[in-house]
Amino acid sequence: MRLDRLLAAALPQQSRTRLKALIAGGQVLSGGLALRDPAAKVKAGVEIEVMVPALAVAADLRAQDIPLSIVYEDAHVIVIDKPAGLVVHPAAGNPDGTLVNALLAHCGASLKGIGGEARPGIVHRIDKDTSGLIVAAKSELAHRSLGKQFAAHAIDRLYWAVVWGAPREPAGTISTQINRSPANRQKMAVVHSGGRHAVTHYEVLRLYAKGRAWPDPAPDWQHTPYGEWRQGAVASLIACKLETGRTHQVRVHLAHLGHPLIGDAVYGRPKTVQGLTLTMARQALHAV
Repeated sequence: MRLDRLLAAALPQQSRTRLKALIAGGQVLSGGLALRDPAAKVKAGVEIEVMVPALAVAADLRAQDIPLSIVYEDAHVIVIDKPAGLVVHPAAGNPDGTLVNALLAHCGASLKGIGGEARPGIVHRIDKDTSGLIVAAKSELAHRSLGKQFAAHAIDRLYWAVVWGAPREPAGTISTQINRSPANRQKMAVVHSGGRHAVTHYEVLRLYAKGRAWPDPAPDWQHTPYGEWRQGAVASLIACKLETGRTHQVRVHLAHLGHPLIGDAVYGRPKTVQGLTLTMARQALHAV
């Protein structure tokens, strides 16, 4: 397999442009020697080492007085209800104005260095345009403990999503592999091989159709089967529980199911129903 294609499959979180830069910069090694040809053939069993430099933004981190909606806080952890539009930590294109900058202002200098200089306190992320709960560590002890719990899938990750239409079944499990889309490296996609295993359990909480919502308490509607409601459903509210935490997992899985998030400009449907989406400037996804 070509070196660049091998790296793209093994490191889906890195863009193709980024991987080419790493190759050109001599940061992809085999046996201590730099591999500088993206088209070089790599034989099975050959060990490849990739050195990804840390982000340079860590030295520029500064506290910024950004309002926070605090759900819970003690000496070790803080739980924030993150609004849509707020990036979790600095990165290329978002050097400041992030949740990390806000946490530095709220928690003070004691937060710096916890879990690393680039992302102090951060143990998990949610997308910029996703709202909802995110927990951050205020001590090294909490950072280590939370990190182990997330790695062991001991913490439930739940989301509410509003999608177009309604799934065929009122509950189920989506189990696939997810990797960067071969057609668009800025997107993730369900792939048959070469991706990372991803599992999402879902349950339909509410259907919206015919001027009513299912389940409907009205006597003449409350016994109507889900399947009959589904036929005329315009949208549905779905609860998603993640076993894994892949990039854009909920968005990709629900789109793969045929029911993308309302307001999702990347994985959603073309805006054929403009009147329903004009007031929604973000994807309808909330972490609970």
